[in-house]
Formats: sequence, C-alpha cells, structure tokens
Amino acid sequence: MSRIHLTAVIDPAAQLDSTVEVGPYTLIGPHVRIGAGTRIASHCVIEGHTTIGDNNRVYQFVSLGSDNQDKKYAGEPCELIIGDRNVIREYSTYHIGTVQGGGVTRLGNDNWMMAYTHLAHDCVVGSHTIFANNAQLAGHVQVGDWVILGGYTVVHQFVRIGAHAMTAMCSLLFGDVPPFVMCQGQPAAARSMNFEGLRRRGFTPERIAGVKAMHKALYRDDLTLDGAKERIASIAQAQPETQVDVDMMLDFLSQTTPQRGIVR
Repeated sequence: MSRIHLTAVIDPAAQLDSTVEVGPYTLIGPHVRIGAGTRIASHCVIEGHTTIGDNNRVYQFVSLGSDNQDKKYAGEPCELIIGDRNVIREYSTYHIGTVQGGGVTRLGNDNWMMAYTHLAHDCVVGSHTIFANNAQLAGHVQVGDWVILGGYTVVHQFVRIGAHAMTAMCSLLFGDVPPFVMCQGQPAAARSMNFEGLRRRGFTPERIAGVKAMHKALYRDDLTLDGAKERIASIAQAQPETQVDVDMMLDFLSQTTPQRGIVR
C-alpha cells in the first residue's frame, strides 16, 4: 500500500525517503527534504527550503517552512531545519530564517511541541524541550535543551532561555532566563530553580546543591550580576562535581547584554 495519499500534492523535486507517510490534502514544495520514518498527517503545508529529519510526527494542519514575517525579507532562500523524533501538534507554524539572522530557523531532536506553537525566523531550539499549547517565540530567540515552556508563554525577540529552565502558564519573557530557572508572571520574574526536573534527569544531590547555591547568588543575596558571577565561580572551586553546571551558567551570563538583562 502506498504511503502517500492520492490527494497529497508533492512537487516532483521534493526529496522524501521511501518510508515517509503523507496524509490527505497535504502540500509539499520542491525544496523540501524529509527523512526516514517521518509521518505527515493531512492538510499540512511544507514549503520553502525545509529539511525534516527521521522519525518525526507532524499532525494535521501544520505549516512548516513558509516565508518569515520580517518586513525586510526579500525572498532569499533561507531555511527551516528540523531534527529527529520530534512531535509537532496541530496548527503549529514554523518559519524560515532571514539573511540578517543567519538564514536558518532550527529545531533539534526529541522535542514535544503542542498545538499552536510558533517558531519565528532565526529561532534556535535545542533538544528534549516541551512547548505547551500556544507557546510563541518571536524572532531570533534561543532555547536550550530540556526547557519547558508553559501554555501561552510569549517570548520577546532576541531573548535567550538557558537549559533546564521552565516557565509557568501565561508567562511573558522580556529578559534572558538563565539555566535552571523557573519563572512566572507578566513580565516574568524568577521564582525558583527547576529542582524536580533536575532530579528526574538524574542530577546528583551534589549537583542540585550547586544549582541551589547559584540561585542564592543570583536572586537571594542582593548581589550585582558581576558579583553573582564571582560567587558562582567559587561554587565549583568548593564542589568540583558542579563544574559543568557552573560553566554553563557562567557562559550564559557572559552573553547577557545590559539592554536585555536576565529575569529578576
């Protein structure tokens, strides 16, 4: 039995692995490449220079690779690149990048993207993330691995969200969210660290204690950002097992600009 429904419209130049499934009334453009085992449901539109990896599940009424919504866009052949084993639910919209932003919008591997999620141009999303319904990213947003965005989270352009961070429902992000931080509000404010998520991912008690110490330095001890970074660096000196987490935090904070700042 054919894996391509008779009503699907697929450009002859598109490159689909022989194991790809395509549902009724789906449209696939000439510059699309789709890897092995990926299933595309009905009424989807996949266009532009879009590459989709292996074993993804794309549900009905999804739009991937359409022109970005940047008014400067002049038809340049920018890209959308999606990794492996992602689940993309109904009515999600992911756009291609822009020349000014590097030309690529990117989604990693093993992400769980619920209904109505939006990735604007030049966004870079890592792996193992969860975007709840209606989580929306403006252009140039960067999201680290294992991030969880609560339903109706809205992220301002150029904001960065560090690995293992989490937002509550209806959060509005104008500033960077450092790794491990849980935030909530409009605008969002830091509330705690994602300790339960870290336990589920196998963090040792020693590493979790290091994360607690970083939270204290950033949010509890009334330090400047530079002072907090000095305190955080000292954590790894006293607890060498926290070095990887400290390095990740310091690298993230070193890229935070005064104009954007971090959630407080």
